[in-house]
Amino acid sequence: MFRRVLSAAVIVLLGAALLLAAWPQLVGIQREAGVVQVTTMRGMLAAVAVLCAVLFTLVAALSVNLRRFAGAVALLLLLFAGIQFAVLSTRGAGNLAFETKAPGDLTVLAWNTLGDSPQAQVTIDLILTEDADIVVLPETSQEYARAVQSGLGAAGVEMQVIPLSYDLISKARSTIVLISEDLGEYARDDSRGGTDTLPSVLAVPVDGTGPTIVGAHPVAPVPGEMTGWRQGLDWLAARCAGDNVILAGDLNSTLDHYTGLDAASDASGGLGGCRDGARVTGNAAVGTWPTSVPTLLGAPIDHVMATGNWEFVGFQVITTHDGAGSDHRPVVAQLRPSE
Repeated sequence: MFRRVLSAAVIVLLGAALLLAAWPQLVGIQREAGVVQVTTMRGMLAAVAVLCAVLFTLVAALSVNLRRFAGAVALLLLLFAGIQFAVLSTRGAGNLAFETKAPGDLTVLAWNTLGDSPQAQVTIDLILTEDADIVVLPETSQEYARAVQSGLGAAGVEMQVIPLSYDLISKARSTIVLISEDLGEYARDDSRGGTDTLPSVLAVPVDGTGPTIVGAHPVAPVPGEMTGWRQGLDWLAARCAGDNVILAGDLNSTLDHYTGLDAASDASGGLGGCRDGARVTGNAAVGTWPTSVPTLLGAPIDHVMATGNWEFVGFQVITTHDGAGSDHRPVVAQLRPSE
């Protein structure tokens, strides 16, 4: 009798834990330590759950004494995996459609270079290939950015560099935004603070014409940095309260972490008034980190977002640079002014 009661209690507790891991937004714990890390890689969680379900199914088949318990655990794991697959399917596993670039369209590229790891020419070629107007490079030194700027200039593409470094020792504490000269002159605005630990760049048009550009890099949600991580998301959401904002970079977070911070009216994910380009275009289940695992097992933590005056007409997680040195995949989005 005691063993049956104990087994039932374990199954109930396991079911509750799996439910919260699958959808922590139900009780508002989506930004709590432990939960954040679990929900970051839904694809990986689903794969592990299926493998564990197979293992418990074998145990149930081979052991009479454990048959009910192991069978119940296997069922819970399969239900958990099913929820993960359902969520991922609604977010989209990849839609590579782009429209022909029209006048007024902007192409936004973001790539965490892991401290200048790719050769500068690799980044130059990527920017030229994508015809990027705005480029956000977290974990990138100013020297590297100047080399990229020079290489682009030699190719006839003039871009201004807007850097922000919290120190000149760790390249992780530097974020670069490159903006096409065609968009007019931009300047960094430090008057509204920033993200803790790692820098996020706020660039505004000098003449007041054009989008505010946010090069985002909040600190990762690791032990000791949870407060700074939450502060970073709050700060980015506040920046998206404007009327004409484009935000891109390594946000160290997924759509699961934005509930309560997403003010966009069309349930398209994102922060504040910014909509998430990957979610809108059906790419939000495609992992951008780390490059060492397949895209559907990775974490979609690199984003391009924009306020409602911009329409996303294309988005892609670029997989052709997985061996370039960075542990992040570049993301590129095509934005068009809304009519």
